[in-house]
Amino acid sequence: MLRKRLHLKPALLASGLSLGALMLAPPLAGVSQAAESYPQKPIRLIIPYPPGGATDVIGRIVGKNLSDEIGEQVVIENRGGAGGNIGAGEVARAKPDGYTLLMGALTSHSVMATLEKGKLQYDLRKDLTPVGIAGSVPLVAVVNPSLPIKSLNELVDYAKKNPGKLNFASSGAGAPQRMAMELFKQIAGVNIVHVAYRGSGPAMTDLVGGQVETMTETVPAAIGFIKGGQLRPLAVLTPERISMLPDVPTAQEQGLTGFNVSSLFGVMAPTGTPPAVVEKLNAALVKALSKEEVKAQLLEQGVYASPMPIAQSQKRLAAEIDQWAKVIHDGKITVN
Repeated sequence: MLRKRLHLKPALLASGLSLGALMLAPPLAGVSQAAESYPQKPIRLIIPYPPGGATDVIGRIVGKNLSDEIGEQVVIENRGGAGGNIGAGEVARAKPDGYTLLMGALTSHSVMATLEKGKLQYDLRKDLTPVGIAGSVPLVAVVNPSLPIKSLNELVDYAKKNPGKLNFASSGAGAPQRMAMELFKQIAGVNIVHVAYRGSGPAMTDLVGGQVETMTETVPAAIGFIKGGQLRPLAVLTPERISMLPDVPTAQEQGLTGFNVSSLFGVMAPTGTPPAVVEKLNAALVKALSKEEVKAQLLEQGVYASPMPIAQSQKRLAAEIDQWAKVIHDGKITVN
């Protein structure tokens, strides 16, 4: 028997094939065929928040236009609860076949992946893979007008002269609004006390009322108060000025390099989804987001479309996770 086994390998090699090639060829062909015929049924797009919120509104715009491009219905399903982690966990555990996707608030998921590490039912890095970045919502640093501060540099000077006396509001422990200010504190080397609220609405009410002095907030939530003179903008936190607030300088223009924060939204799939399927979804998403009418629909919601190829999307999400993990570690930040 041993002699026969030894004679088998040369015979295979002589034919120009290896045993490994013979074993791998059928599965690879199956994957290729599956990708070519994908999709053959409706695609579920899980939104891990209740209807009506920012992720839901963005997800419905993205879902409708993704459906138009991919050639199959994209069905929206809201799975709210636990700060978005119930819906994200459901997608992470789903069959990786391209028929169950997540429309996620990627910045919030990145933060919670660090804050709640070991407590979540999924691992953001290991269990979910980006299909593409859908868009970003810019943030703006604002103060109550009663404060004698008109620029980000003046806020730094005031905070350094009055350590621990300024308060900043946020809409929750893992919210981008809170983390943006924590990043600012670390870059500027200032002590400003965090006051947590149950959502942006109550936080903005107290900021306008003067119960707290400053905040970083999404532009769509703050712009009405800014235009009404109830809040004073100090800086937008994007690399470049934005069309919604063209007269407000960036943080970088004021010397705070590295203070660039937007709230990212994107589509993700369970890890293990065939790469060819992910590429097909990404191509359809990029095509949809590149249309002027889709960009306009998103901008009405305060979202700047961000059509990115898959490699760039993966790199962007990895950078987001790394950035907030460092901020949380350096600031010794906890959920409470």
